[in-house]
Amino acid sequence: MNKTVTILGFAGSLRKDSYNKSLLHAAAELAPKDARLEIFDLTGIPPFNQDLENKPPQKVKQFKEKIKAADAILIATPEYNYSIPGILKNAIDWASRPYGDNAFDGKPVAIMGASIGTLGTARAQYHLRQCFITLDMYPINKPEIMVNFAHEKIGENGELKDEKTKALIAKLLENLVNWTRKLKKK
Repeated sequence: MNKTVTILGFAGSLRKDSYNKSLLHAAAELAPKDARLEIFDLTGIPPFNQDLENKPPQKVKQFKEKIKAADAILIATPEYNYSIPGILKNAIDWASRPYGDNAFDGKPVAIMGASIGTLGTARAQYHLRQCFITLDMYPINKPEIMVNFAHEKIGENGELKDEKTKALIAKLLENLVNWTRKLKKK
């Protein structure tokens, strides 16, 4: 696999000035030369309704198509109440249904997250990893990017100011690209 690795990134936040969306934009700039990161906004995905899983809304169809077309996935998640946000779980449910049409099946995936708290999304990321088991995804384990005190590391304009975090994101993407290539060879 010598072609460019395509990574689909999305944030588990709908907030316009989301710290996690800022992390994704930083990742797009820090992606290795042999990779391209496309960002998908989850805004507009309705609540999951199993009655509609065989005829999903257009936004869900778009999301699933983008996932299937990507070589790898990058998720930036906030942490709400010790877990992943409802919008993220909702999007995962849509993309993995109906049974037998899981868009995430076999995809390499990396996680990062930012919050204003001390733990920087640690609990949400571990909870998200549990979801990867049933989704049959292949997570990259390191480096773990749990940006704490995000309001100090991301400027008002959404620019990531913290050089240590930038270096970790660059390394995570490098590892994700290498992991993706390794899995494609098998």
